Amino acid sequence: MFLSVNELELRKIHFDLDFGSGEIDFGEDAVKQNGILHAEGSAELLNNTLGELRVRGQMNVNLELHCDRCLEPLNYELAGPFDLFYRPAPKGPLPHEVAIDDGESQIGFYEGAGIELSEILREHILLSLPMHQICREDCAGICAKCGQNKNTGNCDCTEEHVDDRWAALRDLRGTLKTGS
Repeated sequence: MFLSVNELELRKIHFDLDFGSGEIDFGEDAVKQNGILHAEGSAELLNNTLGELRVRGQMNVNLELHCDRCLEPLNYELAGPFDLFYRPAPKGPLPHEVAIDDGESQIGFYEGAGIELSEILREHILLSLPMHQICREDCAGICAKCGQNKNTGNCDCTEEHVDDRWAALRDLRGTLKTGS
């Protein structure tokens, strides 16, 4: 659904939409949509602004992510409200560095005659994901040598614990023995 600035000048736009799996491109295989993404809410052009849009509502989606420790797939449900603001992108060349205040860091930008709702939802979902995704608190991860998932079984690899704090002295000792 395209949120047109011309249409928003006339009235607020209400939406109640379902996006099937694969309709929104989340990029790489790191995030995969399972089932329907449901979004409902409204978009409006804010008065006394130069084209600033406010899009707010509720959304619900079930995603398949990969555990950062063991790389196994995990289900993650993302549901809740969103309240987002968008401004027209600045035209012309920008200075190399632009100072923004805290309020401006919460505003997105759009180009042209409006913005696609699916792009708004895509961005909101990706920014709402946790920084570290783990399948469970006690996830053991994978073996660094052979790649065996330690949650499903143990491997025969031995772990060597090396204390790198003494590496410089060990190297110095080796140099002194060969240099004398």
